[in-house]
Amino acid sequence: MDPRALQTLRAVGTQGGVTAAAHVLHLTPSAVSQQVHQLERSVGVPLTERVGRGVRLTAAGQALSEAAVDVAVALERASAAVDRLRERPGGTVRVSAFASGAQLLLPGLLERTRALPDVRVECSDDDVPQAQFVGLTDEIDVVVAHRPDGSPGWGRDVVVRHLLREPLDVALAPDHPLARRDELEPQDLADEDWVAVRAGFPVAHVLTAVGARAGSEPRVRHRINDFHVAAALVGAGHGVTLLPRYTFGADPRVRLVPLAGVRAGRLVEALVRRDKAERVVVQRVLSELEALASRITAPPARG
Repeated sequence: MDPRALQTLRAVGTQGGVTAAAHVLHLTPSAVSQQVHQLERSVGVPLTERVGRGVRLTAAGQALSEAAVDVAVALERASAAVDRLRERPGGTVRVSAFASGAQLLLPGLLERTRALPDVRVECSDDDVPQAQFVGLTDEIDVVVAHRPDGSPGWGRDVVVRHLLREPLDVALAPDHPLARRDELEPQDLADEDWVAVRAGFPVAHVLTAVGARAGSEPRVRHRINDFHVAAALVGAGHGVTLLPRYTFGADPRVRLVPLAGVRAGRLVEALVRRDKAERVVVQRVLSELEALASRITAPPARG
């Protein structure tokens, strides 16, 4: 079997169809279909089946796709064995992060990896619904993702490196009557207008928990995913919102107040496809990312 065709089949499964797989593999849809058909002739059973206008993997296709992971891991492990014998193993590592995570982590990561010989880091920001982060690992080496406290993990298809837990605080205008409180209960916010992210994004789950604790659904007036826009609206007196503490704690437009009675936080984690996690250069970048996250969350030194 052609290992490249196996990875193409795997992408059809993880991306949910031929067209999406073609996009992440930088192939034409016809090239993807051709490789899948070659595999079908090789194994003698159908690997995909049509569903509506798209296709999905059959049981045999799913089994072969899962086996393709082991093949890819073995190949990358063999390559890594050689890399470890090089004086300075390097290469290019693509890193993606959701918008506020990019703001928090990417500048420092680029500064740290600048000192690594022969390592080039290319960054992008991808703010997607929580369910789509794993799919990004087909195209990107390291995906910085976030999920609410207590939510299910990312599954067995990716290696997960915990980076940090970032508390989500209530952001209010500095002159808001509640802005000088040391902490707020969800019930304190029952009469407030909210600036909230769209449904399906991690912070939305926390706001749902706030409403459940308060016994009333939050009154959402504005749906804004860009935290900078949300901070501007809150600072101008157009509602309250939830903002991540490390990223926006020094923003002069708002005052952040911790929430009591609700697990209000997000877990920030690096997701790497299992085969890509074997690459020495990816491991070097992950180590720098973990060290940076530890520095961000370290308590301030006592003077």
